[in-house]
This record gives sequence, C-alpha cells and structure tokens, in this order.
Amino acid sequence: MGLYDFTFYDLIGRNAALFGERPAWIELETGERTSFAAIRTEVDRLAAGLAECGLTRGERIGVLAQNSLTYFLLYGAAAALGAIVVPINWRLSAEEACFNLADTGPIVLVADAGYQEMLDAAQEKLPTVRHRFGMTRDGAWPALDTVKAEADRVFSPPAVDEDDGLVIIHTAAVAGRPRGALLSHANLLCANLHWQYRMQITPEDVHLNLLPLFHVGGLFLAASSFHAGAVNINLRKFDAAAAAEAIEHYKATLMFDFSPVLGNILDVPGRDLGSLRAVTGLDTPETIERYQERTGGTFYTMYGQTETSCIATYGRYDDRPGAAGRPIALADVRLVDENDRPVSTGQVGEIVMRGPMVFKGYWNLPEDNAYTFRDGWHHTGDLGRFDAGGFLWYAGRKADKELIKPGGENVYPAEVEKAILAHPAVVETVVFGVPDPKWKEGIKAVCVLAPGESLSAGELIDFVGGKIARYKKPQYVEFVQDLPRDKNGRPDRQRIKEVYGGPQG
Repeated sequence: MGLYDFTFYDLIGRNAALFGERPAWIELETGERTSFAAIRTEVDRLAAGLAECGLTRGERIGVLAQNSLTYFLLYGAAAALGAIVVPINWRLSAEEACFNLADTGPIVLVADAGYQEMLDAAQEKLPTVRHRFGMTRDGAWPALDTVKAEADRVFSPPAVDEDDGLVIIHTAAVAGRPRGALLSHANLLCANLHWQYRMQITPEDVHLNLLPLFHVGGLFLAASSFHAGAVNINLRKFDAAAAAEAIEHYKATLMFDFSPVLGNILDVPGRDLGSLRAVTGLDTPETIERYQERTGGTFYTMYGQTETSCIATYGRYDDRPGAAGRPIALADVRLVDENDRPVSTGQVGEIVMRGPMVFKGYWNLPEDNAYTFRDGWHHTGDLGRFDAGGFLWYAGRKADKELIKPGGENVYPAEVEKAILAHPAVVETVVFGVPDPKWKEGIKAVCVLAPGESLSAGELIDFVGGKIARYKKPQYVEFVQDLPRDKNGRPDRQRIKEVYGGPQG
C-alpha cells in the first residue's frame, strides 16, 4: 500500500474509528445488529483465517449465496488480503454458475447450504478449489465461522493498492460466453462518493439492502451507505411484503430499484412508505410517478453498466423525465459514430467514456480488452444521444451487442437463441426485447418449427428455463412459417422486430 492508496479495507477501519458502536448492519429476519466496530473485528478475524487457507493477494474466492452479513464480511476480508471476490448469481443454472467459477479459478468456495450439493456434483469442473465452506452451519460443508481466527489475535494486513482487483462480476454472455468484469477498490470508492453526493447519503440514512450482493448495484449501494455511516437493513431475498414492512418499521430512506421491485412494494396494502426519500435505478414512468406522488420522495435515474462501476450518468427523474441524467462528476462521457468520431448534440452515437469509474478489464480476455478500450476510451456498446441540456437519452444497443434487460438483468439474444435451438423441434429463431408491463422489457422469441413438428409456447419456455437461468427464458413465443429475410437470405432482425415486436397482447 502506497502513500496515496485507500482501499475498501481502509474504509472499514476508518468507519470503525468514526462510528464505533453505531449499527452498521441489521439482519431483517433476526433483527440482529452489528456495529461498525464489530464489522472491523469480524473482518480481521475472517481475513486471518482465510490467509491460513492460502488466500493471498490476487487469489479468488467464489461465493454462491443470498444476502447476509457474512457475505458483506467476505468482501471486507478479501479486501484486507488483496484477494478478489467472484460473486455468482444464484439464479443461474448449474452449468452457468460453474462456468463463471471455472473461468476465474477460485481457491476458496463459499456457498449457502442449498447450493452445496450442486457444487459438489461439479467438483471435477472446479479443479482450483482447495477449500469449501458454508455460509452457516446448516449445510454439509464446514461453516465459515470455524475459519475465523481467535478474537484476541492481532491481524497484520498485507500491502494492498487501491488499484488492485476487488470483485469480478460476470456480464451477460457475448459470443456464447460470459465475461468477468474486474472492478478495483478505487472503482468501488469512486461509485460510493458519487452516490453519496447525488443522493445526499448521511449517517442518518437507512438503506434497505434488497438487491443481491452479486449485483454491482446491490453491492455498491450497500457499500456507499456503509461508507457514509448509514445502516444497511439486509433483506436476504426479495419479498415485497417483507420489504414494505421493513421500510415502515425501520423508517428506511434509500433503496435500489429494478422493475418490478418498486411497483410490487407499492402494491402492498396498508404500509407507510413515507420515509423512503430516495430511490435509484430503472423503472417505468408510471411506477416512478406513483412512488413520488405517494411518498414525496425523489427517484434518481441513471445510466451505467457493471463495467462502469454501475453509474456514469445520474439525475433526478423530474429534471428530465425519460432521460438518464447527466455525466457524474468524475466522468468524461461522449458519443461517437462507427469511426469513433464525435457526433453532434441530438445525434445518436455509441456511449464511450473514461474516468475512475471504468473497470480494469475483462478477466483473461486481452483481445476483448484491446477492442473495448481502443483509443483510450471504454466503448460500452450502448447507444445514446445528448440533448442541449447535457442529459443523456438511452437509445438501445449497437446491432452487434444487442441486449435485453428484463428486471435489470442483462440477457443477450444469442444466448437465448442457442438454448431454443437445442430443442429438436425448432429449426430457426430470433429473440429480441419487447415492452413488458411487469419487467419493463420482456423477452420474445419468434420461431420456425421443423416440418411436421408441433410445440406449444409453454413447452418451449419450460425447456429454455431448464437450459439457462430462468430469468433468461422468453415470456413471449410466436411460431411462424418463415422469417422475414435480408438480401442475403438471412433473418432480417430489424424487420422481424418491426413485425412481431411492440406491446404484446
């Protein structure tokens, strides 16, 4: 660690000194409270124990679990050692989860009891794993708390730089495989400060931590709230009734939202949600306005991706309804054409940027990194336009990186198409996003069946849900005799979307 470095572990120590016995974390299910000082103690104990397992600077620790204090402590212990956390989306299929773990080669694996049998069955696919621990004592693996060093042991942290990797979060599959985005301590701290500044987070705030800690939004807003000295109320897994009750009981003031989370909370009858002064994320105008009218709170819109530490532009919804805010304080955000030349105000171009929020790169993918970072800019693959006021208007994905975002998750059509074509009755398909009242954007598949074959939409949807994560399965399926084609005889994706897209009946 150098003179100018400050890491996530340094933040944990700083907050222990500043906030001491103030509550930093409350488990909603049990009501258990943990102070800032206790978090520092538990992080040190866990880091010391993991060091004895061989976890060192640059090594990876895989985690497949739902939200808990222990999950948060793992991030802190990894930060103390300079190790890298690989959080796995628990909604993935076994094959997908194991691919992400094998891609990063963790030496330590931590999982909830419900995932241990699946990971044991995949042991041959995970040859780097030397130690397996359960989040709690109710599984087949030894519990993680058995690793912790004695409370009176003095932990001596190794040298760690703020530019060192802290977390690898896999993005949606491109060209058939997910890519692990490596984010540093500095990336996380940059996001923390931007969120604190724009949402005015203080030690008096209460963050309802309901997004998964495997998601960049869930992790970084929890870390931002922690950074500010606020308390995190942890919801292990989203449940609208429990969330509404927690907002009322704990007077929660902050939360992150992807449709339909906020709408489902607003639908819970008889709960006082008036304390919820600030919500950030993505949702429909109807839900946003309903929230603001009911609570008097403010919804903050944004544009970002995992590769930009979650945020790049930010703003109040009411400042420019429909826009994604303006560039954050430490970001240079521009729009360029196909030749990387700047476009004029009002014109659509690819969103490119540079600044301390840009990630370190994709794990072990040097060619992808060279292309993504060409000319010294991070090329997002997203399209947008700036208006005269400097507000960014999102305009979709580039054709070669088309993306669907149901409920805030990233789904590439090619991945869904591959799963559909594994069904012997389907000979051709095109998958794309359509407006959806619940998820904001839904997944539709237009399919051609083999001669003489029959298949129902429900049967195909269930088949896809058994091949890949269930949130990636199409909500809408339409069978046709043939697909519109371009002059080369290939399916004309744009024409197919025009004919079969739009709101679904």
